[in-house]
Amino acid sequence: MDMMVILFTLGASFLLAVLLGPLFIPLLRRMKFGQQIRVDGPQSHLKKSGTPTMGGIIIMLALLIAFLKFSDKTADFWVLLTASLGFGLVGFLDDYIKIVFKRSLGLTARQKLFGQLLFSIIVCAQLYNMNHSTFIAVPGTGWGFDMGWFYYPFVVIILFGASNAVNFTDGLDGLLSGTSAIAFGAFTIVALQASEYESAIFSAAMIGAVLGFLIFNAHPAKVFMGDTGSLGIGGGIAAVAILTKAELLLVVIGGVFVLEMLSVILQVSSFKLRGKRIFKMSPIHHHFELSGWSEWRVVTSFWFVGLVLALVGLALSGVF
Repeated sequence: MDMMVILFTLGASFLLAVLLGPLFIPLLRRMKFGQQIRVDGPQSHLKKSGTPTMGGIIIMLALLIAFLKFSDKTADFWVLLTASLGFGLVGFLDDYIKIVFKRSLGLTARQKLFGQLLFSIIVCAQLYNMNHSTFIAVPGTGWGFDMGWFYYPFVVIILFGASNAVNFTDGLDGLLSGTSAIAFGAFTIVALQASEYESAIFSAAMIGAVLGFLIFNAHPAKVFMGDTGSLGIGGGIAAVAILTKAELLLVVIGGVFVLEMLSVILQVSSFKLRGKRIFKMSPIHHHFELSGWSEWRVVTSFWFVGLVLALVGLALSGVF
């Protein structure tokens, strides 16, 4: 594939996000789509109350337009759109209910589970119809195994796990925008190496979209992406990992997301079993904030960790 297509896709989605920002942010503000801040969180976050949220619409629109323009509309194209826009839609409904109906939890756990399961099943059906390989390769080794029919429940787990892990990461200005750009950068290379061109174009479009959004989301943030963006990004990165046959590599390249989710699981489990918390607050980025780190220091440190893990993932994939 001509690298110019990748660069044009990235550039187009970046420009779209930059142009859409000034259009949507004032609109979200006028509609009073403001973020509600947890009173039990870091006190420095209280001043962010009222900052427009649901900015993930900017990311999803920039991604969609650029991807439609430069993709070849193959079967992979529909898998990628179903995963990203489908999970993004679940996030949009969650955000909308939180803000418009003043329900702090948005969708109920059962409703959110149903939405994620519905789009996961659709993705599984798409993969089955395109005879997608059920073979799993272990990164960094020459070993692998065929999961057969068990592969499809595994796909559901990947989609659920990735979308929720990415969602947990979205808690500080620019944190998810930066870490997701790094992860998709690595997957662009993985996709090109695997000759999965639609996934490469999609990843490039996502990089441009989140970097364009980062202009408005960097500290101090003028807009938050909300679950609309985080669930859409999570569904998208899971789909890319699945299509490039890098399912297990996602744990490494998306290691920051995994650590964020594990911190929540460990915190909840410890409190239920022992009545004690491991961290000052979870997800773990809040622990560092409450330990005295500035928000910008936490964000840049997590970006750096994300970059190191992305390079490790590329090394395991045999890129270098």
